[in-house]
Amino acid sequence: MCIRDRFCASFFVNTDEDHNQIASFYTGAMAHAGKLHFADCAPDADLTIITPNDPGAMRAYVAECKAIGLPYIYDPSQQTLRVTGEELCEGLDGCMLLSLNEYEFSLVKEKTGLSEAEILDRAGGLVMTMGASGSRLVVGGQELWIPPVPPRVLAEPTGAGDAYRAGLLRGMQLGAPWAVAGRMGALAAAYVLEQFGPQNHSFTRAEFVARYREHFDDEGVLDALLVAPEYIPSPLPVAP
Repeated sequence: MCIRDRFCASFFVNTDEDHNQIASFYTGAMAHAGKLHFADCAPDADLTIITPNDPGAMRAYVAECKAIGLPYIYDPSQQTLRVTGEELCEGLDGCMLLSLNEYEFSLVKEKTGLSEAEILDRAGGLVMTMGASGSRLVVGGQELWIPPVPPRVLAEPTGAGDAYRAGLLRGMQLGAPWAVAGRMGALAAAYVLEQFGPQNHSFTRAEFVARYREHFDDEGVLDALLVAPEYIPSPLPVAP
């Protein structure tokens, strides 16, 4: 869909010396996102992630996923402050995973009035990033702490959360255990922390696997990236 009379949506962020951030958005063409439908744009999808977008579109995507039985990860992220508690409850109720950072999770609890246990009764699992402290995965009745990968140089954090989710999702595609998938997310985030800007980093599959193995044991799972780099296995489910 082409919106000719609107500029692209834009994100602006101010980062202080401690890497705390204040973000603002220009909506632009994103205001039309609710006109997009999975049935038209991704009819063969096995899994989707609902990330910050026009709030009306996010709510519509949740409803459509539930209607067509499409598993989804709910990641309200920067929109957590803007959407209502009712909308947050709709999104997390029945999601495969609820994904956000520690501050955003505190907002979800405050706005919905739900405890962590009550949230986990509704959501299939929880992915919570905690900056330099690493991240938490609560899935399948178990809780995993994922340690951070120390960046070689700390530039600034914009985009690190998105990179974490990208690494996690790639691990899910590989059918990796949660512990491995989470550590893939941690490593992907480290690459972003080392560069100014959200998408200025790069690495080959071989470089990614080698660096992963400097810190963690993948038990051979990542061999799939080396021997068949174009092969993308089924994204569901992740092994316990």
